[in-house]
Formats: sequence, structure tokens, C-alpha cells
Amino acid sequence: MSIYVGNLDYSVEEADLREVFNDYGEVKRVYLPVDRETQRKRGFGFVEMSNDDEEQKAIDSLDGADWMGRQMKVNKARPRENR
Repeated sequence: MSIYVGNLDYSVEEADLREVFNDYGEVKRVYLPVDRETQRKRGFGFVEMSNDDEEQKAIDSLDGADWMGRQMKVNKARPRENR
């Protein structure tokens, strides 16, 4: 399972997000997509943790939390839809 993290400040780095989610368990992977043309971060990311219980604990605790001046949107990531 993967966690979607939205409404992030554009200056957020993978290490910043890893640090926040480490409080809830072992973080396996952090991914912050960038725009193809501008190479600027897109304001959201994905976090994978070592097990579902840790991921759910992080979602429950961080959804709506104020971080870096923004209210984070945290939920289970949905599979990517074909356009």
C-alpha cells in the first residue's frame, strides 16, 4: 500500500517527508513527483511504509495536520487511472 500526501509546500524534500513519517514507523520509500517541463515539485508525494498498521496510524494522525504552513491531505493512494 502507498500513502498519498497532498497540499505540500513546493520546497519540501524527500528527507523532510521521511522525517515526519518516521514517527509512525519504518519508511521504505518517499517519492515527490516533478513537473516534466519546469522540473518543479508538484505539491504532493507518496510514502510507502513497512506495514499497513503503520501506514494507517500515519494517515489517522497526519490527515489535516498543519505542517510548514499548510494543512496536509493524507490518505491511501488510489491506483493511477488511464486517461
